[in-house]
Amino acid sequence: MNRILYLLCFFFLLLTSCKGTKAVTGSNVKKLKAEKIIANHYNRAFNFKTLNAKLKVRYEDDEQSFSPNVSLRMEKDKKIWISAKLLGITVAKLLITPEKVSYYEKANNTYFDGNFEVLSAWLGTELDFQKVQQLLLGQTLFNLREDKYLSSVENQKYQLRPKKELELFERLFLINPDSFKMASQQLKQPVENRNLTIGYTAYQKVGNQDFPKEIYIEASEAKQKTSIKIDYRTVDYNASVSFPFKIPSGYEQVTIK
Repeated sequence: MNRILYLLCFFFLLLTSCKGTKAVTGSNVKKLKAEKIIANHYNRAFNFKTLNAKLKVRYEDDEQSFSPNVSLRMEKDKKIWISAKLLGITVAKLLITPEKVSYYEKANNTYFDGNFEVLSAWLGTELDFQKVQQLLLGQTLFNLREDKYLSSVENQKYQLRPKKELELFERLFLINPDSFKMASQQLKQPVENRNLTIGYTAYQKVGNQDFPKEIYIEASEAKQKTSIKIDYRTVDYNASVSFPFKIPSGYEQVTIK
């Protein structure tokens, strides 16, 4: 299985400041309890039923780089549909639901059709529909309401650290104090020497709501590093969208072990 294409379609393997909002000086950042920061973060979550967006993606690792044009469609909490093109030709399609992941790519005429448990085991980290959706919308990958956090002000951002860490995981979240949108989220697996940083380097107004404009993702494991930059070119929401997806006949199914 070509992991590069999975990276392309998921925009990350699990696995800065915000230019789109006004600068905030340290003296203007009011100290808040973690519970208040978390509540504000979820209250500012992008409210939508459907989403239709055009993206430019820049992928780079130690061996290669490429920049596909990507179409993204979403139905909140139900479907995520991605179509990637290179030189105007569709090279891969992906359909994600809470139950399964379906994907095919034309370079090798292969497809995958399975659940998140198998995919998570292959990627080496837990992955589910909500994590993918939250990443694309500028929300935290983990549900902050499920744990207790310590809050502080660091580099003009609200910083949240768990009072008790997950086994084998270290987490750090930075939240913009003016919009309460994500500035950065960092995940570490020290034993495996894995690090993931997701930086939301710019936001834009979609309607009257804050929505990511640029997302920068850097994943490293040992001496290997992968970076992905996502640039939302256009974003429309609550319009009628379709999710055309059919695995072509004659493609070979990939079995992930």
